[in-house]
Amino acid sequence: MTGRIIVVGAGIIGATAALKLADAGWQVTLCDGHPPGSEAGASYGNGGWISPASIIPMSMPGLWRQVPGFLLDRNGPLTIDWASLPQLTPWLLRFLWAGASKARVRRTAARLNFLLHDGPERHLELARQTGQERLILQNGLLYAYPDRAAFEAEALSWELRRENGVAYAEWDEADLRRRLPALGPAYRFAVHVTKGAHCRDTGRYVAGIVEAARRKGVEFRQSPATAILDAVTPRVVLQDGETLSADRIVVAAGIHSGRLLRGLGVRIPMQSERGYHVTVASGETPFEIPVMPSTGRMANTPTDMGLRLSGQVELARVDKPPNWERAQVLQRHALASYPYLSDDKAPRLRLWMGHRPSTPDGLPVIGPLSRHPGIVAAFGHGHIGIAAAPKTADLVIDALEDRIGEDARPFLPSRFGQ
Repeated sequence: MTGRIIVVGAGIIGATAALKLADAGWQVTLCDGHPPGSEAGASYGNGGWISPASIIPMSMPGLWRQVPGFLLDRNGPLTIDWASLPQLTPWLLRFLWAGASKARVRRTAARLNFLLHDGPERHLELARQTGQERLILQNGLLYAYPDRAAFEAEALSWELRRENGVAYAEWDEADLRRRLPALGPAYRFAVHVTKGAHCRDTGRYVAGIVEAARRKGVEFRQSPATAILDAVTPRVVLQDGETLSADRIVVAAGIHSGRLLRGLGVRIPMQSERGYHVTVASGETPFEIPVMPSTGRMANTPTDMGLRLSGQVELARVDKPPNWERAQVLQRHALASYPYLSDDKAPRLRLWMGHRPSTPDGLPVIGPLSRHPGIVAAFGHGHIGIAAAPKTADLVIDALEDRIGEDARPFLPSRFGQ
């Protein structure tokens, strides 16, 4: 089946879907309120990791015991805004329940593995297709620990990765000093996820995908969607007052997707895991393997703009102003991890905050709305938007052609009673 289709949202999910839909013969209109790849989108601020190891859900057994500490600790990797707690509580309870047992997280990891296991290879192909080969590098990804005991303290996470076929090699202190001398002496053990890849400029990458899509006939409209209607034909109302109609609509508007669908009576539980990054423009980054130091839980990625330090999860209302102290936490961790950064007494820093659209069960929402089959969801990817984008685009096409496989059913919107 082909015809006219509107893709709402030009982040990595919407951009990749638009390109693949054009390849499949659809007449595509892509709309967004901002230029593709702009700082306004979550895709811009992503850490750039394309990791088959990113299958571990945020909610894990025993997490509920740490919630009081999260409310009090302003320097930890996860914090919860007190003032937003009443609004967050229903989502937070479902989030904690999703990780309440090993059996639950084992199922979630297997489902995420279906999306992510070949993500690096898919992105290498997408980069070739869009003429952006230099932006995607497959040097692996490094998880660094103070010692082996710290690694073994995360036994469940690595057990789940082994069960799902994630390939990795262990580095001892001698390996670290030889292969990554820029990393400070506080880290003496690491795990190298050998097939992992990363993106050197996520904003540029998204913009390049849209450019390639436009060359294939995709029309880009820079106007945000204010409403989605479903009557005789599905329609999108744009902020500029225009109404677009099509045979099908793909909703890939990230954190704004839930608001757009509420007008149809569809309620998807989704909150923003507000993420921060700091980019340190301090000359050339002296390493080419992205690193995640266990002490800071931040993705440290060499990019074209400098060393990007991304991470932090702040659960708060979407409309709450950024808390830039969260970005300063990232900077402090970086100074403790990389001694060479201390040599620059006046580093040029670029700060950013964005919204990871996250569901309570840790899985994205992909597939047709049961009461509105002309509308297909493609949002809620949390921390894995970049990595899962090519596979998500394929699942969107499968949904449009009514061939939803068993492995794709856990992502359907109907799991939330829609």
